[in-house]
Amino acid sequence: MKKEQRIKKNKEFSLVFNKGTSVANRQFVIYALAKEEQNQFRLGLSVSKKVGNAVTRNRVKRMIRTFFQTYKERLHTEYDFVVIARKPVATMEYAEVEASLLHVLRKGRYLKKHKKQQFKND
Repeated sequence: MKKEQRIKKNKEFSLVFNKGTSVANRQFVIYALAKEEQNQFRLGLSVSKKVGNAVTRNRVKRMIRTFFQTYKERLHTEYDFVVIARKPVATMEYAEVEASLLHVLRKGRYLKKHKKQQFKND
């Protein structure tokens, strides 16, 4: 992800936690804060030591970043997202992480309406 798409500073995390809304399932908690002036979403990640050792935590963060990179076209751009991974994520494969994040984002209505593609028969 590009630098301007990351939330790094403690002050920015705190702002999203305090003023944003949260949606959760068993694997993830997503805090989102609407920012009208933004033209692309920003992402902050939090993976606790409870999830596992450094290798496991980095693997989880890579999977989350990959998901957001893959689905960037479907996400509303005017949000700051902070994703908190819970313990069950440590043992999940990417397909399960993807399904779980989609579930939470749908629950919070952070995904744009998906247009079905029309194919022409030539």
